[in-house]
Amino acid sequence: MEIIKSFSTESNHVLEPDCWSDLKKYTDARIALGRTGASLPTDEILKFGLSHARAKDTIHMPFDREALKNKFEQIGQECLYVSSAAPNRSIFLTRPDLGRKLSDSSRQYLEDFQYPGADIALVVGDGLSSKAVHNQVFPLVSNLLPYISELGLSMSPLVLAEQSRVALGDEIGALLRAKLVAILIGERPGLSSPDSLGVYITWNPYVGRLESDRNCISNIRPEGLSFEKAAFKMAWIIENAFRMQQTGIHLKDMSDNPDSHKLIKPRYFIDSH
Repeated sequence: MEIIKSFSTESNHVLEPDCWSDLKKYTDARIALGRTGASLPTDEILKFGLSHARAKDTIHMPFDREALKNKFEQIGQECLYVSSAAPNRSIFLTRPDLGRKLSDSSRQYLEDFQYPGADIALVVGDGLSSKAVHNQVFPLVSNLLPYISELGLSMSPLVLAEQSRVALGDEIGALLRAKLVAILIGERPGLSSPDSLGVYITWNPYVGRLESDRNCISNIRPEGLSFEKAAFKMAWIIENAFRMQQTGIHLKDMSDNPDSHKLIKPRYFIDSH
C-alpha cells in the first residue's frame, strides 16, 4: 500500500514540460511536447497516431469531381473531366509516372474537343489530397477570377483531373492550346496539414517540361497562406509570366513587394482600405 501511495504521489510530477511551450500557440508543428523520463507523454503519442491515420485517410479519399463541377457551374465556369493513365488509386500511388500523363480516352477526348486556345488553362487535380481540393480550390479560384478579368486574359474550361500528378497539367494545357497552365493540386499530407493545396504555374505547357520551368505556391489553406493572398500571388506570377513569356527559375516571386506591382494590386489590401 505504501508503494502504491508513493507512486501515486510522484506520478503527478512525471511529466516534464518544455521551457518553450508558450510557442505552441504560434504553430501547428509538433514542438514542446514535453517528456516522461526518456519518452514522449502518452497523450502526444496518441495524437501522433491520430494525425498519421488522418494523413493516410486523406491520401485515399475519393475525388468528388461532381460536387466541384456543380459549384463552378453556379459561377459560370464550364468544367471538363479527365483522368490520368493510372487506372486506380493503388497504381497511382506506386506508379507516379502514370499520374503524369493522360489516359488514352482522356487524351482522345481533349483532341476531339478541338478547343481553339486560350491564354490560361486552369487544371484542378486531386494529387495526394482530395481533401485539400474539396476544401480550398473553390474559394481560391473565386478570389482569382477578378484578377484574371482585370488582366484581360481568356480562360479555357476548367479541367478536373483524377489520379493526377503535377506534370499532367502540361499535357492538358498543350491539348487545350493554352499559353499558360496552372494546376491546383492536393499536396502530400503532413501530420499537421492534411488539406494543404499547392499551385504550379507553367508558361508554354508541353509534355516534357522540367520542374525548374514552373513557379510553385504551396500551403494554401486557412491555417497557412490565405485564399486572398494566394490568389494575388497567382495573379502576379501570371501577369509577369505573360510579360516575360517564361516561368520557373527565371521568374522570381516578388509579389510581396509593392514596388513590383504593375497592372494589378492586391484586392485584399484595397478592400481593407
